[in-house]
Amino acid sequence: MKSLFGDCYEGLNVLITGDTGFKGAWLAIWLNELGAKVSGFSLPPLTQPNLYTLSHLDERIHHVEGDLRDLNLLQKTIAETRPTIIFHLAAQAIVLHSYEHPVDTYSSNVMGTIHLMEAVRACPDVKAVVVVTTDKCYENRDWHWGYRENDVLGGHDPYSSSKAMAELAVKAYRHSFFQTSNSPALATARAGNVIGGGDFSANRIIPDAMKALMARQPIQVRNPASIRPWMHVLDPLSGYLSLGAQLLLHGHKYADAWNFGPLEQRGIAVQDLVEKAINLWGEGDWIDASNRDAPPEKNMLRLNWDKAAHDLAWKPSYTWEESLKETVDWFKAYTLHRKDPHLIDLYGICVQHIEQFSSKVPETHYAV
Repeated sequence: MKSLFGDCYEGLNVLITGDTGFKGAWLAIWLNELGAKVSGFSLPPLTQPNLYTLSHLDERIHHVEGDLRDLNLLQKTIAETRPTIIFHLAAQAIVLHSYEHPVDTYSSNVMGTIHLMEAVRACPDVKAVVVVTTDKCYENRDWHWGYRENDVLGGHDPYSSSKAMAELAVKAYRHSFFQTSNSPALATARAGNVIGGGDFSANRIIPDAMKALMARQPIQVRNPASIRPWMHVLDPLSGYLSLGAQLLLHGHKYADAWNFGPLEQRGIAVQDLVEKAINLWGEGDWIDASNRDAPPEKNMLRLNWDKAAHDLAWKPSYTWEESLKETVDWFKAYTLHRKDPHLIDLYGICVQHIEQFSSKVPETHYAV
């Protein structure tokens, strides 16, 4: 596992914002296994159950409960944990929630990111920051080709536009305050629609599907024809870790925006994803729950990751079918854990998934 990134993270102080979230918890597990000294800063887990609690991460990393909008606490946390690198994942990440709570979405995603930049400015220990945004930060024109890093940013909903604004804020801070040779190298990372075990979020198709299948109820599908760049959580995380390693080793050369997308450039329809999930689970059904009165969502979204392939030697390792199989396998293990928590160690299951993923990556990738 460590060979992917050499010894880059061994013994390194790392701070993850949003460590109690789905992607943040997976990243904390991976960094812990790489030998990093992991600290987390986040609100309490938003769902019950959640991967952070199920994997007993509170026993393995240092965690500070806090809100990014509390600048004083964030500054205090960074000053005390003295991270060499920060992975910023904390966010309000649900599109439908952003329609219901736009102020919360903008304050978390925009001002929360700005607060992080301010806290970093005051801490000389920080050498690199990876700010995770989203593929939805682009002005979506329903193109048949993937968006590139130099395409126009935008967003037709509060969530998407808040992430575009966060991208612009990061770029402004980079050019205004992080230009000297000894200042932190600051990059942003935009990934596709991430799926994986341990995601229990509401209003996401795979968590909704897994909950329905476990309850032996039909899966309600809101937008069966929508096309999205589905990818397993370990694929973008490997991109974030690769990018972080290059920022630490080569600094501002890699301080830029980066896309991390799936193998299938054409994207996969929601209906195909759901029907494959049912097949992998072994039983189940779905119903069309489209709602004409629901907030609008763009039908097509694709991501181009040529830049990461060329400059980071990165590429995704899982097809969408493999990504879905890994996800379903995790949830099958979770069903056994629910029956007897002593029977299945979910942290160990996650480590097995990471080791299996790492074994698929060619030695030429993620060179550091």
